[in-house]
Amino acid sequence: MGDQRETPRLLALLSGGGRTLLNLLDVIEAGELRARVSSVVASRPCVGVERAQARGLQTQIIRGMIPAGKLLELVRAHDASWVVLCGYLQRIDVPDELTGRIVNIHPALLPKFGGPGMYGDRVHQAVLDAGETESGCTVHLCDAEYDTGPIVLQERCPVLPDDTVETLAARVFEVECRAYPKALATLLARDAAAQEATR
Repeated sequence: MGDQRETPRLLALLSGGGRTLLNLLDVIEAGELRARVSSVVASRPCVGVERAQARGLQTQIIRGMIPAGKLLELVRAHDASWVVLCGYLQRIDVPDELTGRIVNIHPALLPKFGGPGMYGDRVHQAVLDAGETESGCTVHLCDAEYDTGPIVLQERCPVLPDDTVETLAARVFEVECRAYPKALATLLARDAAAQEATR
């Protein structure tokens, strides 16, 4: 995988509109995150593919769950050191070589409101139905199950009495836009420190 002394390369996986990817690209271009998105893989044709292509990124569509061997092949082909999920809805088949190298952001405070089928507006509706007064997002490393890997960072925001799914989703996404780059910066800094220690 990629030489950590160089700019870290990210392989991005998505399934929808690509807003999370666009946010990361904006943060990278602003010089606030030292990384580069080397390629994008989508689980289906979606707006995110068009948006990635418009930003000059190489994209491909691989339907369904990507076998562990294929995912490792993709990472090596694009010299990526991390896989970042940007609204990717397939379960990840994690190869041993990528343990602790696949990052996801979930629009709730895990372990609450996670697991199979809990994505997008379903999460926010569940938060509202439960009468929660606080929500937010969780950046975590991926394991073989949905939303159960080690937590890297959580950011919180209030749930207001008059919130709808749409207003809560918008507030949580604002938090996500700060949290994901911050978490990735932390992970990449750990890499850089580990690389420095081995010199």
